[in-house]
Amino acid sequence: MIIEIHYIQNFAPSNLNRDDTNNPKDCVFGGVRRARISSQCLKRAIRFDPHFAAVSGVPVSQRTRFMTGEIKSQMEKSGISEESAQSKAEEFSKHYSSKKAKMDGDKTNVMLFISSSEIKAIGDQLKNLEGEEQIKKFAEAFAKGNANRPGAPDIAMFGRMLADRPETNVDAACQVAHAISTHSVAMDLDFFTAVDDLLKEGETGAGMMGVIGFNSACFYRYATIDVDQLTKNLNGDIAMARNTVSAFLQASTYAIPSGKQNSFAAHNPPSFLMAVVREDGQCWSLANAFEKPVAAFGKESLLQASIKAMVAYWEKMNTFFGGQAKVVTALLEDVENLDTLTDTRVATFPAWVEAVTSQLPQE
Repeated sequence: MIIEIHYIQNFAPSNLNRDDTNNPKDCVFGGVRRARISSQCLKRAIRFDPHFAAVSGVPVSQRTRFMTGEIKSQMEKSGISEESAQSKAEEFSKHYSSKKAKMDGDKTNVMLFISSSEIKAIGDQLKNLEGEEQIKKFAEAFAKGNANRPGAPDIAMFGRMLADRPETNVDAACQVAHAISTHSVAMDLDFFTAVDDLLKEGETGAGMMGVIGFNSACFYRYATIDVDQLTKNLNGDIAMARNTVSAFLQASTYAIPSGKQNSFAAHNPPSFLMAVVREDGQCWSLANAFEKPVAAFGKESLLQASIKAMVAYWEKMNTFFGGQAKVVTALLEDVENLDTLTDTRVATFPAWVEAVTSQLPQE
């Protein structure tokens, strides 16, 4: 079973995801420049949106090189001395993160994606071990036993990869595309000045000045969830898989990247939501609906034109390829002459989430 999620989301002037020049990320698609929000940026925003942890019922995991400190804190809660806890945590982290057993001070050489339940399990067992050999054996066993431990929802959804410890790897159940604008975009520059509030009498001019790049764009966003892979990653826990899908649907809708939000406050939710539940193994991105950039025309806004273009392309794909799919849509924006998919529409966002999750296996 595959769940596809398609969003049309229009943002006011913003700089949500910056490149190495501090300007909004972009790309060329259909021969024209598009605004872009990277997959990595979107996934992090989804993971840390409060709805993900609240709905799944499990705290989000941490991607970090500072695992040592977390394990140390866990052991100190059990009454282990700070010195002993630090030594044991460093020894474990050294052997768990790399078969070469190398560390950069108290940091691992690579980033590790680890859940709070794993940190607790490590600390509870590590506190009773003594000596490098015992700790090394435990680290090896803990890594090899990864497949037998229930996965955290975010690790199950987004996957985990550690090149030097392939036994800890988890195949992601979710794929998230880079969001791209449905239309061509030109970057704007905001020239700003900051006034010095304590200027001496007779002095003039700004205390500081600079420029910030920004744009305004209507984005097409696309993601897929492999429900079978998700359930496997959660050791067959169907109830947790349902909660995780619901958590993803809600967090991905509410989550907005944090880039330059203090300057722009672009908190604009999606205006069109479409979920496609399949059991034929197919996945259809609808990005090619916008290979020819859309444009506002007459009374029709850019947002409305984007929604109509996506729906028309879906109808074309569905007619040509066929296949069985359950489609659920929710529409915030009024769109004139949008006569297709009317039988799939629900009135509210909670109804949309419920309609999608009701398609999942019950047991």
